[in-house]
Amino acid sequence: MNRKRGVILLSGGMDSATLLYLAKRSGYDATCLIFDYGQRHRKEITAAQRIARRAGCNAHLVKINLPWKGSTLLDKKVKLPKGDIHSRSIPSTYVPARNIIFLSFALSCAEAINARAIFIGAHTEDYSGYPDCRKEFFSAFKEVVKKGTKAGSKDKGIAIEVPLINSSKKEIVWLANSLKVPLELTWSCYQGARLPCGKCDSCLYRAKGFLEAGLKDPLHDR
Repeated sequence: MNRKRGVILLSGGMDSATLLYLAKRSGYDATCLIFDYGQRHRKEITAAQRIARRAGCNAHLVKINLPWKGSTLLDKKVKLPKGDIHSRSIPSTYVPARNIIFLSFALSCAEAINARAIFIGAHTEDYSGYPDCRKEFFSAFKEVVKKGTKAGSKDKGIAIEVPLINSSKKEIVWLANSLKVPLELTWSCYQGARLPCGKCDSCLYRAKGFLEAGLKDPLHDR
């Protein structure tokens, strides 16, 4: 019996790793897309590749060149901002149209391999400042799938699954723990040092999630 196919956007962070294991538990044969888009370091790419291997999933490394930069995650000449998890303004770490770009690649892959769904690990708690992580954006992209693909024109729609969209970081930590996600392989920090910096937004949200969940982050046991 053939398993249903799904395309997973795998960044190497805790959220996308949890998403991968959730998709597998839901019965999907997962194909992971890992993006090298000129980010400040390759540590998250390596993390994603290790997670895909641990999960026994096929993975494609997709290289994208964004020479116009437009984000502190892409321009090493610009200092990363100090983390501020209470701010609701769009941070300088926002990469212009990143999720639109990633989902477009995922959609092409999904059509090519006859996948039924695309999974993305966005959630509103820690990315409320990013416009391409909002529910409204994903609802709009579902219309793109319907109107702009062969699958959509034949009523064989490809679902855009965002199962973590309403989850807090604490809830994601709990879910990851229950799914036995190898969190020790994940990397969330915007820096690529040996240990997480503990100061960027991503580190602060991750620390907050583990603290509220009452669990220890295995990254700090290194």
